[in-house]
Amino acid sequence: MDPEFIRDLFAQFHPVTVKRMFDGAIHLKVDETNIADFEREGSRPFSYTRGKSSGRPTRHALPYWRLPERLYDDPDELAVWAGRAFAIAERKKLVPRARAKRKPRLSK
Repeated sequence: MDPEFIRDLFAQFHPVTVKRMFDGAIHLKVDETNIADFEREGSRPFSYTRGKSSGRPTRHALPYWRLPERLYDDPDELAVWAGRAFAIAERKKLVPRARAKRKPRLSK
């Protein structure tokens, strides 16, 4: 997807920085406040397969859902959806991440 097209698409929201992170599609951050909107639009989360080399692949979904197709033609509505996703991302920054517990090291 052309970075300039993406910048133009989000112009009514804010200037954006384009990074290639997903599958060539635009995804927005979701949480319990907006996930139902994405589901109603028939959108799906970004997911990937992990553990292929171990022979036990598993699917993992991230909290980013594909931008509904109709929003590509509705910049005003897209700005609303982008604003919600941005607010979610900002809130997530403020929540401390739980640290994984380390296994105790065995002394020799």
